[in-house]
Amino acid sequence: MNQWIIASEFAEVAVSLDLDANGPRLRLEDLRSGHVRHLDALELESIAWAPDERLRELMDPSAGRWSDRAGDA
Repeated sequence: MNQWIIASEFAEVAVSLDLDANGPRLRLEDLRSGHVRHLDALELESIAWAPDERLRELMDPSAGRWSDRAGDA
């Protein structure tokens, strides 16, 4: 499995293609916490079409990453 690391001063994420499910999915792993998320084609398309304001909301770490229940937001 090919894996790419995308990093900045704010985040470090490993990106790979997961072919183990019913269809290909993008596998994202936060290398600082180990949290993993899989995104299918529909989810990726939704991100591509999301307005900038919605993406800014997703990037706010207080919305989920800094809470006791990270990922529930």
